[in-house]
Amino acid sequence: MENNLLYLKEETYFEPLFNHWYAWPYLIPPATAARHMVNTHRRIMLSFVKNYKLHIMAVKESVLTGAEFLNCSESQVDDIKRLVEELDEKCGELIELSDAIKELDDLVFEHTSGESIEYLYAKVPNPLKGYVEIFMDMEHRASYRLIEPLLYRSEFYKSSLQSLSFGVLSRVEERPFVLSTPRLPDSNHLQVRADFNAPVVDAIFSAREKPIPADKLADVFGGYAAAGGLSYRDLFTDEKSLYPYVPVDDGVRLQYTGHAGFVIESKNTRILVDPVIASRGMDNAEEVISYSELPPVIDYILLTHSHSDHVNIETLLQLRYKTRKVLVPKNNGGTLADPSLRLLLSQLNFNVQEVDDLEETQLADGRLVSVPFLGEHGDLNIRSKTAWFIELCGKKCFFGADSSNPDENLYRHLGKIFADIDVLAIGMECVGAPYTWIYGALHTKIVSKAIKNSRRLNGSDCAQALPMVKAFGAKEVYIYALGLEPWYKYFMGIEYDENSRQVVESNKFLEACRDIKVKAESLYGKKTIYLDA
Repeated sequence: MENNLLYLKEETYFEPLFNHWYAWPYLIPPATAARHMVNTHRRIMLSFVKNYKLHIMAVKESVLTGAEFLNCSESQVDDIKRLVEELDEKCGELIELSDAIKELDDLVFEHTSGESIEYLYAKVPNPLKGYVEIFMDMEHRASYRLIEPLLYRSEFYKSSLQSLSFGVLSRVEERPFVLSTPRLPDSNHLQVRADFNAPVVDAIFSAREKPIPADKLADVFGGYAAAGGLSYRDLFTDEKSLYPYVPVDDGVRLQYTGHAGFVIESKNTRILVDPVIASRGMDNAEEVISYSELPPVIDYILLTHSHSDHVNIETLLQLRYKTRKVLVPKNNGGTLADPSLRLLLSQLNFNVQEVDDLEETQLADGRLVSVPFLGEHGDLNIRSKTAWFIELCGKKCFFGADSSNPDENLYRHLGKIFADIDVLAIGMECVGAPYTWIYGALHTKIVSKAIKNSRRLNGSDCAQALPMVKAFGAKEVYIYALGLEPWYKYFMGIEYDENSRQVVESNKFLEACRDIKVKAESLYGKKTIYLDA
């Protein structure tokens, strides 16, 4: 038996799965998971079984990238049919929970008298009894909140539905879009029947830095059922990465890691914002900062909002073993559309701290401040969103992610508090998807086409972003979080051309920044920025 040391390959990629589907933040909380399982997963799979030829044709059309077409072959129709049968047979409690949410919505919607709602408790559907509080707002409209911590401790939180999927980039042409296609254990993947907190998870990912003796590899994976054509050994190599971490000796270093991700470091502090880290393959070898180049210890991960390209479970689980603390924005306290990020990540064994607007966290050589975040959530009352102000060694950075600016007065006020910012990063996803793309499964009534088209997941355009630059007195500006990198297409579902409004507005914004003598750049792939002490 070989006794050499094995490192996780750079080209190995990981997908966390929930009931065979890619796990994103709304598949962890029980209530939202139930709604998506019934109203998205089951519906798409049944559509594929009934009309698989349409799906097969549709996924070949780039204009339909990100649409609800399942990306499987004709030979996999029976496999998908079995997944539907398995969902119906094994997930009955979650199906009942989804139905109960609809019944409860109808109950509170029909209460219009403005009189006491106490009688409604007796009518709450059985699966939700004891898990909700019903209340009235100041205009006498009835509503309810979910008692989320209790739901996580109920039979509705199903860690048994979690599993791990691994692949190797050189063996696949592309990764199917995560919101439309379940993951099957085919010849190019290894699926391990372990939940996200199983010891095997941290053991595998720490092997990028702390290799596993080859004769111990079977022990690491021992006891877990597995399926698929890859072996454990296929995921590992006996060669160290050619792209090691380089420490910071002086000043502040910013490294753009793709999409909305940044690493911000001083000699004493290491911070990641919205990490979505790519595996390194032949096609992107020199264009990405991958896991091997990240700090050996991460002091803070800062998350801006709960969309899957910012709270990326795939990446977070791979960083858990070396992350000291995660900072997340507060939520609304039990509304269906705004589940708690603190509860979600605590369930996954992260050390999580929740922060409110303008709350400060002190660092050895600076501070972190959560900054109000407007827009990009389809006008829903979602509080769990924040931009981040980071001050290290006297250098000031603002990471706005997908913040929009419908009211310039907010940034006029903020600019008085956070003046003379050295680096401002802002997203320009000014034409986002209809909000139902993410939240549609949570609705219990049909949403009109007019509402879908009007309420979109829009970030800033040039007219909204430029006042932010002026209000903060920014010295350097970077556009990011557009999903331009093709290796993120599997979860972004986006393709642009030069006429796309996002690209047109970005170019307009860059020119406007240059007109006012501010350095500006649109980021792609990787970028290192040094701010001298």
